[in-house]
Parts: sequence; C-alpha cells; structure tokens
Amino acid sequence: MALITLVRESPLPPTEVWGRLTDWPRHGTAVPFTRVTVATPPPPGTGTRTGTRFVARTGVGRLGFDDPMEVVVWRPPTATTAGLCRLEKRGTFVTGWAEIEVHAHGGPGSRVVWREELRVRWLPSAFDGPLAGAGRVLFGRAVGRLLADA
Repeated sequence: MALITLVRESPLPPTEVWGRLTDWPRHGTAVPFTRVTVATPPPPGTGTRTGTRFVARTGVGRLGFDDPMEVVVWRPPTATTAGLCRLEKRGTFVTGWAEIEVHAHGGPGSRVVWREELRVRWLPSAFDGPLAGAGRVLFGRAVGRLLADA
C-alpha cells in the first residue's frame, strides 16, 4: 500500500477551503483525464453527508478505470473545530481510503492535511514507493488547483 500525506496552507477561511475540497465534481477539473459523478444525490440543501457515494472515472475513451468512493466520516469545520472527511475507496482496481482535514490557521486562513492510502490491484508492493511519489505530485497539484482563486 502507498501512503501519501500532503500539507497545504491557504489564506482562505476553513469553510471556503472545505467547500472547495469537498465539491466532488470539481475534482474532475483538477485531476487530468478524470470525471467525477455523484451517485447519491442528496436531499435539497444538504450537500454531502455520511453515506454519499461518488465515482471518479479516470482514463481516455474506453481505456480507464472507475474509483468508487463513499463518505464514511463527515464533520465540516466549525469556528472551534477542524473539519474531517474520510472516504473509503470501494473499487475492485483501486482500494484504500482518503482523509481531508481542514484546520483554522494563521488568522483567517487554513491548513489542509490530506492523507491517502492507495492499493492498486495486481501491483506488487515493490511499486508502493513510486506510486506514493506519483500520488503526492498528482494530489498536490489537484489540491493546489482546487484552492486557487477562481
């Protein structure tokens, strides 16, 4: 399994950072060759919650794979507590989990801690290091894009 940890700081307030990082379809614009579809539409006005499922489809044409995920912890940030979202990867090709934490930091700003454990079926453990390195680059760029001012 490849373990990935990213820490990023943003001048944006925690609620804004949280909203950007948990806007699942927006991840499709931040990760190349990826489209994200939310499989469980929420009741009006509620957005994501525990039990929300979505699929990240990565590939070109017919060549690609689905990465289905489910939100198993959903605690948005408050004025006094950090936000935490934990995703379980439910696929047959990619499994593992991801956690997104958003902390207040530096006045109105935020600190993001993104942790991910990836397992890719049929990939020997000798590739865990390179997979983790590639994941840090890919997810680091994605977080940067999601946090960039529109």
